[in-house]
This record gives sequence, C-alpha cells and structure tokens, in this order.
Amino acid sequence: MPTTEGLLTGRPVSLHILDYGFFRVHAGPRDVGIMGALITTDAGEQVLVDTGFPLRYTESPSESERADCLDSFGTVLSCTPANTPAAQLALAGTTPDRISLVIQTHTHIDHAGHLDISPQAPMLIAAAERALPRPLSWPGAQHMDWPDRSCVEVTEDVAIGPGFQVLFCPGHSPGQLSLLIDLPETGPLLYTSDAISRPAEIDEAFAGSWDEAQAIHHGARLTRLAQERDAVIVWGHCPAQWHRLRKAPDAYR
Repeated sequence: MPTTEGLLTGRPVSLHILDYGFFRVHAGPRDVGIMGALITTDAGEQVLVDTGFPLRYTESPSESERADCLDSFGTVLSCTPANTPAAQLALAGTTPDRISLVIQTHTHIDHAGHLDISPQAPMLIAAAERALPRPLSWPGAQHMDWPDRSCVEVTEDVAIGPGFQVLFCPGHSPGQLSLLIDLPETGPLLYTSDAISRPAEIDEAFAGSWDEAQAIHHGARLTRLAQERDAVIVWGHCPAQWHRLRKAPDAYR
C-alpha cells in the first residue's frame, strides 16, 4: 500500500470548485450544492476531491433516489451530464486520465459516485472508511462496492505535500476528511467537506451525524484552526455560500 511520503512534490496553486448538482434536503427545507474540487500544484500535479452522484442520477434521478433510499432525506433538483466529474474537469482544463491523486473525503452517495475514476492515480481515504465492508452510500441501500485500485489510507492528520494538509475529522462519517491548503493569492483555505456542512450545523450540535460527539469535537477543532490561520472556509453544503463560490472554470488561486 502506498504511503503519504512524497505523495505530492509541488505546492497548491489553484483550487477549482466542481459543481456536481443541486439537492433539496427535506429538513428546513434547504437547497444545497453538491461539491467536489480540483487542486493543482506548481509541479503540475492534479488532485481530484470527491466525485458526486453516480452516473445513473443524470439519467433517472427519481428512480435512483428511491433505489438508494435517498428520497427519505431529500430530492435531486439538478444533476445533468454537465455535473459529472469528466464534464467538470473539462471546465477546469483537464481530464480524468491526468489526475495524480484522488481524495475521497467520505463515501456517502453524493460524494462517492465514481470511486473507480482515474484508476492510474492512488485514492487517499481514511482507513476507518476503507475498512467498511462497503462504501457508506446511504443507510439502507449500500449498493456500491469498493473498486480494485491502489489506496493510501490515513488514520490521522497528515501533510501530503508542501502547503497541503489532510485532516482526519470523524463524526459525520467514520472516516471524514477535510483539507487545509495554502494558496499563493487566497492564502490558507479550509475545505471542510461534511465535517462542517454549514455554519448552522455547529449550533445544531451536528444532530444526525454518525457520531455526534466526535463531530462536535472536530467541528470545534476546525473552527479554531480556521481562526488561527485566518483561513477562507469552503463549507461542505452551505446554501448561502454555494451561489457565491467561484466554480470551474473560475478558481481560487
């Protein structure tokens, strides 16, 4: 199994937000973006973060929601061929075969729909998540299988390259990961993924998380870290922030 040593050699120079679709959570209700990212280093390395819904959601979203038991939680408002990883990477000027590393922040259905993408690249994932018999998908319908690919498994915070930290933040899921990168113009940027999906989740004490106590602990830890580093925060699923984010082809640099 590959290690994190020397995984990336360059420093991050850009982060493209990838738009994987739009979803309505019944609670609230609230409408949220489904997000991934492409991070590029000054050595030309390209890191793909998460891959959105499975391809079948672009063809029959309602049927897929029912099959995955996702319809009890919410409904897909938009998921078209333009919201696939390949289409979003094209907006950012690249293709799946040029990806150097895939980071899987966790394996819920809206983040892990293409676990077999870019097979030439290792997939970095928390060991606690990869140890599950199947990817999380959604409770009651774990249809996905683990792909046969090289994995880099992490159990703690780790620097995978200069100015690029992967933060182990279990709570939302057993192996939730967040990212902290240093960009030349933006400065420190904290990509929380679902460790903190939106600021209101902190006040809600992360109700409904896989482990609420751990989610509260790591939510507070990420908040402190963002304050200490004066970091720009990209929340996992924040309704208010989604429409303001720079999305591919625009980027944070």
